[in-house]
Amino acid sequence: MKQIVKYNDKEYKLPFAVGLSDEPTAIETVANRFSGEEVQLPQFATAVYDTITGAELLGDWLTVRKGLDWFRKHFAKEYMVILD
Repeated sequence: MKQIVKYNDKEYKLPFAVGLSDEPTAIETVANRFSGEEVQLPQFATAVYDTITGAELLGDWLTVRKGLDWFRKHFAKEYMVILD
């Protein structure tokens, strides 16, 4: 079952199931793990980012690809800072 989060009057269908907090739209700071450059993301997007980085460690490239495609579509500027 796909998770859907409403944020800034738009619905976001998450690319895979992630753990969401009680406030999935609360803003969090995420840093690029190599450069240290930071971006602000809602918690649900941070959860997608965390799943991507975990999937990289496990070699789960299908999950990585789904997450990267989702990020490029919904958070393109942030993608360029933390994932590109």
